Amino acid sequence: MRKMLSSTAPHGSIKDQVEGYHIDIVDEVKAAVSANSVVVVGMRYNNAVFGACKALKKAGIEFTYLEYGGYASQWRRRLALKMWTGWPTFPMIFVDQTLVGGSKDLQRLLNDGKLAVDKVNA
Repeated sequence: MRKMLSSTAPHGSIKDQVEGYHIDIVDEVKAAVSANSVVVVGMRYNNAVFGACKALKKAGIEFTYLEYGGYASQWRRRLALKMWTGWPTFPMIFVDQTLVGGSKDLQRLLNDGKLAVDKVNA
């Protein structure tokens, strides 16, 4: 388990600011993850994101793709997702409401047969 500050560690004067940091993007991703079997959260011009989407298409796995800016835009909004998930990079891939990691992690699941089309498109 990764080390995290306890919820009581941020000073009371900033707690609302931390909890509400770009909550709109977090709520949007939460809703998509709840409504879809596979969700890829990414950004423009990122080869790992492109590769993950390509691998899912090749495997015949339906997915929802959410894109938030590129390297020079919307980075503050994407930071809220990193704070929420604890995952430091994009893409962020969710399967059955669980964060499974990024592009390499997805490829490992596909290669190991742990993410088959019949399991997620059922």
